[in-house]
Amino acid sequence: MTQHLADALPTSTGTQPGWWREAVIYQVYPRSFADSNGDGMGDLEGVRSRLPYLKELGVDAVWLSPFYASPQADAGYDVADYRAIDPMFGTLHDADAVIREAHGLGLRIIVDLVPNHCSDQHEWFKQALREGPGSPLRERFHFRPGQGADGSEPPNDWESIFGGPAWTRVADGEWYLHLFAPEQPDFNWEHPAVQDEFRSILRFWLDLGADGFRIDVAHGLVKAPGLPDLGRDEQLKLLGNQVLPFFDQDGVHEIYRSWRLVLDEYAGDRIGVAEAWTPSADRTAMYLRPDELHQAFNFHYLNTGWDAEALRATIDESLDSMRPVGAPTTWVLSNHDVVRHRTRFGTLEKARAAALLMLALPGSAYVYQGEELGLPEVVDLPDEVRQDPSFFKANGQDGLRDGCRVPIPWSGDQAPYGFGTGGSWLPQPAEWAGLSVEAQTGDPESTLELYRSALRVRRAHPALGAGDGVEWLPAPAGVLAFRRGDFVCTVNTTDEPVRLSAPGTVLLASGDLADPDVLPADTTVWWQG
Repeated sequence: MTQHLADALPTSTGTQPGWWREAVIYQVYPRSFADSNGDGMGDLEGVRSRLPYLKELGVDAVWLSPFYASPQADAGYDVADYRAIDPMFGTLHDADAVIREAHGLGLRIIVDLVPNHCSDQHEWFKQALREGPGSPLRERFHFRPGQGADGSEPPNDWESIFGGPAWTRVADGEWYLHLFAPEQPDFNWEHPAVQDEFRSILRFWLDLGADGFRIDVAHGLVKAPGLPDLGRDEQLKLLGNQVLPFFDQDGVHEIYRSWRLVLDEYAGDRIGVAEAWTPSADRTAMYLRPDELHQAFNFHYLNTGWDAEALRATIDESLDSMRPVGAPTTWVLSNHDVVRHRTRFGTLEKARAAALLMLALPGSAYVYQGEELGLPEVVDLPDEVRQDPSFFKANGQDGLRDGCRVPIPWSGDQAPYGFGTGGSWLPQPAEWAGLSVEAQTGDPESTLELYRSALRVRRAHPALGAGDGVEWLPAPAGVLAFRRGDFVCTVNTTDEPVRLSAPGTVLLASGDLADPDVLPADTTVWWQG
């Protein structure tokens, strides 16, 4: 595969419309990024040591998945203390060092915040259990008596995202709500103490220098009054396309308005990013009204297949829904919860083409660690090494999230490929030796160099980055073509070459381009038009 970079690019004006409106944000899953102490688990010092790599890659910000003190029932999304670092990742001093060094390199740091639920080892929850029914601490969660004559049935029919009922009964007979694992009790966001605590947590990390927050399950904080039954099973299938009494309730917006006031107290454009699974792009846009959050993940785009017609519809819907609220659209192909897009789409060629399409679209883009290496999903992990809690549940998620969380390869021809000196917490495939950072650096045909080139062009070209629309150009079936100023992007999503007159000079291509008037199968080309 060969990509082409034009010798001369238009010079960017350097104007900054709000850094988050065009930022490329790189997700680091700390336990799988870099291990500094040889225990087989990535850590914050490992992250700090690899920040120059991210600077060279060309990203603008780094989103760190949770590193808080946690029993690790759900890979750190079960938080016991929001102001402490889990020893497996380091110390608060290490977190401070990551933020300071990132800022010194011109990178921003986004912290993952988990407000829907905590760990069952959180002091509030432990005290609520100790004090028993009627405890004021139980009001900060969702404790309820059970149904039936002896209270042995759950309070309603809600199902956990990880499978099974969303309720667990404690020794004194009451039940508590957990939309995820039993070790993750949901907070009651109607309680003022919960609201006050999280505003304080925001300020703690903002004072430390965090540039913003990715808000986990941002759509889940408020539940419908009375916690009504849903009336059917297999509820996970409704996620993201149906109105649910435990997700996307209108009351969440008042919470984010109060958070926006906190963010705006701080200089430097601190931001909030919603992980919000909603039934429509218009519902997602409600989280991004001018007095709420700044960005939301575009799951509708992530879930769109490699099909020109479907992609165009999703792109239009995404841009159209964000325009009325003045928010940037975001674009994402992979993260720590989904199968890597190389595997979803079926080939590396499609993954490379999809990356160039994503980076050409107006707004902000997210890159998940390892996608710049073209890593596939690891689909053959032995059952005994899996740690995803949904793997051990019936009727929940697929339980295959471990496959996208395997530690990434840095160097060498044997595992753990420079990840650390003490192995890796999930085994790495033998074929990853050829996909390491070391193996791909300097190879003009590698996926890593494609990403580096794309991010360099994106930063330099004044037509790329922020924006709220594209001009669609005529194109054959299965092909996308759009213009942004004097930049043109063409995408062939079919498995056959397509004749299409060259709209200008080639800037970059995801694959070989022998004839500029022929767009190869599963290829994206950037043009200076």
